[in-house]
Amino acid sequence: MDAATTTTPAVLILLGPPGAGKGTQARMLEDKFGLVQLSTGDLLRDAVAAGTQAGQAAKAVMEAGDLVSDEIVIAILRDRMAQPDCAKGVILDGFPRTTVQAQALDNLLDSADQKINAAISLEVEDAEMVIRISGRYTCAGCGEGFHDTFKQPAVEGKCDKCGHTEFKRRADDNAETVASRLVAYHAQTAPLISYYQGHGVLKGLNAMGNIEDIAGNLEGIVRDAMN
Repeated sequence: MDAATTTTPAVLILLGPPGAGKGTQARMLEDKFGLVQLSTGDLLRDAVAAGTQAGQAAKAVMEAGDLVSDEIVIAILRDRMAQPDCAKGVILDGFPRTTVQAQALDNLLDSADQKINAAISLEVEDAEMVIRISGRYTCAGCGEGFHDTFKQPAVEGKCDKCGHTEFKRRADDNAETVASRLVAYHAQTAPLISYYQGHGVLKGLNAMGNIEDIAGNLEGIVRDAMN
């Protein structure tokens, strides 16, 4: 593990549309720097399962079919960031999504004498994202991932890993839905780009190349941000 040091836990934000590789890169950063990836969905599920006060509030809201408020999400995030495994810092994946949430996060960090080290925007081409996501499918037996263009089974119709012959696609992994999600993402995230640029913590990263090359460039940004 890398021995990068920082006087307070690091806080990194990964921005990028669906399919940009945020999850993959976040896991690599976890291993390299001893950070913890925090995604909103996982935070909510874990808090509900643990039965924390904020988790119980989130459960009641979700069972009523409503959206969990920013206040509850921030409370859950505060509880999670106080756990011992977050001592070196966290990578926020999927939060904040709006400037209101960004301001709430700033307030939370201020109260803990922490700050955002970097908000890293994974920059990708929309047309490539449509191809990348709409072409995905998985083995129905073991879940191994494949792609119409980039990773077809060595033997047509047969999973390389387990030999299963049935495959499945997510219903929302189609070109029309992906294009709509990208439009929504840009509308939602453009203000965040300006927000973090104004705060001097925005870093842009070309995320269209080889995964290992992207990871190496991202590592350099993170190392600088944590020192």
